[in-house]
Amino acid sequence: MKRNAMLLYMSCLLLWLQIAQAQEPPNNTRLHQLFDDYYRERMPLFPTEATAAGYHQYDDQLAIEGAAPYLAATRSFYNKYLTALQAFDRKKLRKADRVSYDILVYTLQMGLEGLDLHLEYLPMNQFVSTPLELASFGSGNADQPFNTVQDYERWAKRMNAFPEWTDTCIANFNKGIRAGVVLPKALVMTMIPQLEALTVKDAAKNVFYLPLAKFPASFTTAEKQRLTGLYHQVIADKMIPAYEQLATYLKNIYLSAAQEKAGLYALPGGDRIYAYYLHYYTTAPELTPEQVYQTGLTEVARIRKEMEAIKTQVGFTGTLPAFFTHLKTNPALMPFKTPAEVLAAYRQIHDKIQPALAALFGRQPQTRFEIRRVEAFREAAMGGPFYVKGNPDEKRPATFYVPVPDATKINVTFYGMEATFIHEGVPGHHFQIALQQENKAIPAFRRQPTFSAYFEGWALYAESLGKQLHCYTDPYQQMGALNNEIHRAIRLVTDVAIHTGKMTRAEAIAYMMANEAISETIATAEVERYMALPGQALSYKTGEIKLMALRDKLARQMGPRFHLKDFHDALLAYGDMPLKVLEEYMNDWARTSTGR
Repeated sequence: MKRNAMLLYMSCLLLWLQIAQAQEPPNNTRLHQLFDDYYRERMPLFPTEATAAGYHQYDDQLAIEGAAPYLAATRSFYNKYLTALQAFDRKKLRKADRVSYDILVYTLQMGLEGLDLHLEYLPMNQFVSTPLELASFGSGNADQPFNTVQDYERWAKRMNAFPEWTDTCIANFNKGIRAGVVLPKALVMTMIPQLEALTVKDAAKNVFYLPLAKFPASFTTAEKQRLTGLYHQVIADKMIPAYEQLATYLKNIYLSAAQEKAGLYALPGGDRIYAYYLHYYTTAPELTPEQVYQTGLTEVARIRKEMEAIKTQVGFTGTLPAFFTHLKTNPALMPFKTPAEVLAAYRQIHDKIQPALAALFGRQPQTRFEIRRVEAFREAAMGGPFYVKGNPDEKRPATFYVPVPDATKINVTFYGMEATFIHEGVPGHHFQIALQQENKAIPAFRRQPTFSAYFEGWALYAESLGKQLHCYTDPYQQMGALNNEIHRAIRLVTDVAIHTGKMTRAEAIAYMMANEAISETIATAEVERYMALPGQALSYKTGEIKLMALRDKLARQMGPRFHLKDFHDALLAYGDMPLKVLEEYMNDWARTSTGR
């Protein structure tokens, strides 16, 4: 009898699903055309973004993003597509189209809000800036291609535009000085040597000359000579003088006008700017700075308790801060002698988790994944390992980059090697970003990672799967995972505290060092990162907490229909999105999922 009832139930459920699918609105070709038009029109406004996404027709252009004509054109662009979207009845769209519709509306609204805040008054910092992006592009080791003669010519044209960008940057810094909206002095003092390092006139030492040492074999001698002469002229006459001009301006004029305080709260309108960045990066407009701060305190306290348990487990009898010192200085936790050994350790982690992936993911990316050492010219400036997305259309592999300036100082616990690999590599950033790039079922404007609350939240969530991935089998790797997690929880406290006046720069550094195994050098760099990128560091924990809450809620609602593997596949199926959009999408998935 029970079997017949179950069969009847399944038959009714199948019929209901067929009816629901039949009632799904037809594919809206007009809306899809709008998505395509939006992305095509966006590219010339954001040409370096286009280059990074693999659209190379704009490789010779550089947006003068702080100039009045550019700002006006961008505002017009956002308004144009926001108005165009109003012609569609959202309720009558297919579920997949509703997701894309909501994402585009959110993107356009946030773009317009940002324009109203005069963020161009702070046009660069030590962490993210056009001068640093161009140095990366010009090295020949990033997204700017150097495969054809035309590629080399396009890059020369892009370099030619940098002096205009520099003049606009300085003009906007001056506007910021007059408005009282200026960077902290500590950041400016870091920016000056960064820029000065790019003014070296010796071609053997300047990063912009590197492509000349990497000419493809197909180039003729005449082509090589012509391009070499062109690059020497552009770099010597345009790039180096522009970097010198910017460094001199920061040193002689801007530094004295920069603010002594660390946070936005000290600036006119700073509270409004911070609220914007908090919402921009968390994609959670309902959150207030105080709510984020209190969540951070709660999470730090919870993770500290778990660390205390590990400390007891390994038999360490001192305090938790003393345990941090022990972990940072214990020679047994620094077993490496050569960079090759460090890379081999990460490859072993990769091999270890491979057999476990099929139980957690129904789909895995096709984009090739590599583990490489960071190039020598930028290795010393890198903190820990990081992920660089590939390009499936160009067959360019994704890369897990490992900086090893000194192999003997690589600490397996301090760096949380297993947790870091899961986060930055597999199945963290690589699974999420590569699957998104490969997904031709979503509009092109959505195939590159955009919303850090989602993609950083996913990568941090992936760390929590460590035991299911055959990792965290010894207490020191467990401690490394907890160290990684508390680092993200501390960010909720320090980022908010810095920008609302609860903590000074020095107090934030001290707070970090009291609650995790971190050196003063790295703690200082981290705090200055939060000063430079208000709100960005909030995205990791905010996103992870939302993903875990969604998982637990849907598991309760779905009961036996819930399977973690299906949840992961659904979560990654449509790429990254604002958290509110994600919640609605996942609720729809839960309502229609049949389970197994």
